[in-house]
Amino acid sequence: MRQRWWMWLAAFLTTMGMCAVSACSGSGTRPERGPPGPGTSSTVGAPVLVAKIDNSPQARPPVGLGAADVVYVEPVEGGLSRLAAVFSTDKPPVIGPVRSARETDLTLLAQFGDPTLASSGAAPELVASVDRASLQNASAERQPGAYFRDYSRVAPHNMFVYSDQLPVGGGWPQASQLRFGPTPAGGEPTQHQEARYPATTIGFDWSPGQNQWLVSMDGAPYTATDIGRVVAGTVVLQSVQVHDSAVSDIAGSVSPLVETTGSGQALVLRDGLAFPAEWSRPSLQAGTTYTTPAGAAIPFAPGQVWTVLVPAQLW
Repeated sequence: MRQRWWMWLAAFLTTMGMCAVSACSGSGTRPERGPPGPGTSSTVGAPVLVAKIDNSPQARPPVGLGAADVVYVEPVEGGLSRLAAVFSTDKPPVIGPVRSARETDLTLLAQFGDPTLASSGAAPELVASVDRASLQNASAERQPGAYFRDYSRVAPHNMFVYSDQLPVGGGWPQASQLRFGPTPAGGEPTQHQEARYPATTIGFDWSPGQNQWLVSMDGAPYTATDIGRVVAGTVVLQSVQVHDSAVSDIAGSVSPLVETTGSGQALVLRDGLAFPAEWSRPSLQAGTTYTTPAGAAIPFAPGQVWTVLVPAQLW
């Protein structure tokens, strides 16, 4: 009898987890992100939640990604990529699949003040650094009750998090607010742009009908369970310096460490136009600004913002 009771409980929990992914992720068209006026943002002071989302082929489609204000694409081991999805305006009930944090996150996310970071954990040698960083470490190791596995997917690409069971993050600081505004002058018409990692290709195709960029992964349409095809109002392809970190994965591959402070080249895509740009982030607490070669600011278009961190050697 005891064995049968445990078998029933395991089956019940599995079913509940699977239902949570399908029923709680939501559906429909994602509302446009946008400020009340040019040069302002509606996220000032709103709590920030960042989720590390698996972007390997086995992890697709993601859940809850359509609600993110910003999506960062980061290079990781083996030429693959992970997503750091920043939620402030909306927080979907279920997000995932979540995977582990990286050293890159510690500097990248400092601009958001004291955000909550949802992840499956971190490499043992990195955990202490995550705990000391300017963020709330809300990993599955720290908040186990907030996480569950969907056994209709293959592990380790099947861990999800209930966002309302995580500690509330600090407010989005004024200093790093997204800047929205009208289309600037000087852009070149473009229909397609892409960034290539050794084992991942991230593509963006302009849709005049939707007035958005359609996101693709490895040549296929990228979809999320909450919105269907993932779209972006603005895309930033940002050239960054990448070094080996002191952390390796279980297979012994060294984790890349991305420098997100300093300056460099970028390409900003909005309104079917490409703008050659310079990016600048002078400190950990500052947001990244993008300007034309002449020094004029390039504001974002309404909608989700995608920033792809492209290693300089692949630029």
